[in-house]
Amino acid sequence: MNHFLKHKLSLIVFVVCTFFVVFVLPVHATTTFGELYITIGDAIMDSKKDDDANAKEALELFEKQWAEMNVQSSNTVEQINSAFTIAYEAENAEDRLVGLQQLAKGLAALEKELNPVDEKAERTNFGKKIQPAIDNLNEVIITKDRAAILQEYTKFVASWTKNERPVREMDIASYGKIETQVAFMRITLAEDEFDIDQLQGQFNTLTSAIDDFVAGKKVQAATGNYSTATLIGLLKDSKDLINEEEYDAAAQKLVEFIEIWPNVEGDIRTKNASLYTKIESNIPLLVSELSKSKVDNQRISDSISLFIKEIELIQTTSNYTYWDSALILLREGLEALLIIIALVAFLKKANQENQTKWIYIGAFAGLVVSASVAIILSTVLQSISAGTSREMMEGYIGLGAAVLMIGVGVWLHNKSSINAWNKYIQNQMNHAISTSSILSMAFVSFLSVFREGAETIIFYAGIAPKMSTLELSLGILIALVILAVFAVVLIKVSGKIPIHRFFIVATILIYLLAFKIIGVSIHTLQLTSVLPMNIVDGFPVISSIGFYPTWETIIPQVLLIGVVIWNLLRKK
Repeated sequence: MNHFLKHKLSLIVFVVCTFFVVFVLPVHATTTFGELYITIGDAIMDSKKDDDANAKEALELFEKQWAEMNVQSSNTVEQINSAFTIAYEAENAEDRLVGLQQLAKGLAALEKELNPVDEKAERTNFGKKIQPAIDNLNEVIITKDRAAILQEYTKFVASWTKNERPVREMDIASYGKIETQVAFMRITLAEDEFDIDQLQGQFNTLTSAIDDFVAGKKVQAATGNYSTATLIGLLKDSKDLINEEEYDAAAQKLVEFIEIWPNVEGDIRTKNASLYTKIESNIPLLVSELSKSKVDNQRISDSISLFIKEIELIQTTSNYTYWDSALILLREGLEALLIIIALVAFLKKANQENQTKWIYIGAFAGLVVSASVAIILSTVLQSISAGTSREMMEGYIGLGAAVLMIGVGVWLHNKSSINAWNKYIQNQMNHAISTSSILSMAFVSFLSVFREGAETIIFYAGIAPKMSTLELSLGILIALVILAVFAVVLIKVSGKIPIHRFFIVATILIYLLAFKIIGVSIHTLQLTSVLPMNIVDGFPVISSIGFYPTWETIIPQVLLIGVVIWNLLRKK
């Protein structure tokens, strides 16, 4: 029996791991590397958070995507391969970031080789498009008319936003310098005491940066290992200084935020476009308000707190642990194991021990059918996700898994008494007896394994995309070891183990995991703008249990708690 059980569980592990590889959208383009850049970006973010497991997993995904590109060998391709090796084999985050930066540069160089672009023409074209807005703004600055300047400044920002793409893609240092001066001009225009000389200086720096880009002059890039954590740190420092009424120092922290912002804004723009716009528009205004004679410190502090919370929600890694992985297989495997052993014990009591092979055959058949269904399911989901955001698909599947898990929890709770469990098994046995067929016993065994196998795959579909392969495999391995030990113990002391206690514990754990999956899945859909994000003040982000302080995540989790309480009261 242990042989069949282990074979079943091992095959499920294989199917589950195979299932999640196909979740990644294959790259079919031959001359563009959008998916590769996204994967490198994920690896960079994970490395900055010292999340080695996810960084390596992103690099493994890059390796797969890169192989599918089938790019003809060249010196640049060799440089990319070398940079990948450096990043993948790095022993620490710092070395990995060096390799990733080389990898990104290599890809950019290769893309230029495959898609020749006249950079000089691109720069010149940008200059022609932005020049009218610059000229108009320059003319009104000379008049020193604040209202007119603000009006033309707004038009310039609109023109810059519309045409900034080549600057951002070709020279991030120039882009950062221009963005910083645009923000500084906004601060000056919003101050109580309008300093035209300061504004003129900022405008001159701005036009100089634009002229340098158009002329092809390279700007020295800012050095530093910046991330969203850096932004949060500066915001918290500013808030603390506001509470101490050190308004000039608080404003300076926000100025540092503005200077660093161009290096980090991509991490936010890709995950929450509305937050990106709010930060660019409002942070300069907060700097200006801190410079006024009367500072509304409470309002400014509240605004900064909201920005901190919103960035934290983006920064949070919504990952599961190996215990989450182990719990799923342990619960599903134990239920199937208990039913099979109960059926074998029944045959022994009926002096038909020689027929136990049919129970094992039924279990093995259930395993084969489960694997087949998993392969079909993975194929269908792959075709669906081909035109859909991967993150959206993860969110939808996670919610589906959570709903199924709640159903499992209710079923477990109903079996958590000795009488209920005995009645459940007796019903299965009575059916076999009434039909006088050992094949009926085999069919019960088949159904128990098939159902658990299908549930296991669906549950893993809900969590595997948000955990490393190592964590997933470790959890499955732990569950397999526990199941093997449990099987041996059950065989030797069958009938003496308080099964109902297992169901009580398993019910609690299943509900807790469902709580986490609901939070993580809805948060994923929020980050992809499928669902809104309305923050609830006063609550922390606790990603380890899937708690995110938004109404959209809290309400379903409260409903889950209500279902649990209702089920308890109903049983009483």
